[in-house]
Amino acid sequence: MCVDGRLLLDAGAPLLTHLHRLGIDPGGIETIFLTHFHADHTLGLAPFVLHRLFRDKRPFTIVGPTGVEERMEAFFRFAWHDDFWLEFRARLPLTYVEAGERGELNGIRYETVALKHGAGGCTGYRLWIDGRLLAYSGDTEPTPELEQLVEGAEIAIIEATGPGDQFSHMPWDAALALRDRHPETRYFFNHIYEGTLENATEDLTVVEV
Repeated sequence: MCVDGRLLLDAGAPLLTHLHRLGIDPGGIETIFLTHFHADHTLGLAPFVLHRLFRDKRPFTIVGPTGVEERMEAFFRFAWHDDFWLEFRARLPLTYVEAGERGELNGIRYETVALKHGAGGCTGYRLWIDGRLLAYSGDTEPTPELEQLVEGAEIAIIEATGPGDQFSHMPWDAALALRDRHPETRYFFNHIYEGTLENATEDLTVVEV
């Protein structure tokens, strides 16, 4: 999910290809907020970092849960092998930041909310972008903490994996009930693995809000 051409919310594959298809400059991405380290939220970063090394050397920041630098560096070493990655890393203008309870990066103020998603959990973000509050869940189960995440948000990007019981994820009925409890918020549902759902986002769609 790309916001304002400068912010990424997680980084699943094929990230670089999709940015190009949408006419978004990959070099314009300043900050990447990772909610957790599962593959469908991180694999797009392997080719992305090479673009930022060889094609556009503007600095960028990866923000994530505790251990973000250790986990992502291990991933990049696996993707590009130790000898290549050590050479790449020495020249890559990448900074890591562990997301605390609140902070500010590249003009974006944020707060975090710990959400439930498997044993490792998930870090939800409340982001103030040009004075507007956006809530982003990543992957989560329906919990009281999710209510806290969306409270007062103008826009919420919330997962809604599928109908019926969903292991460690949000079922449709829970997503729709959340929307109904916070009618002042505009919702975009993502992470849909089957079927169709009203208000669901579609791949390669640009939305102005």
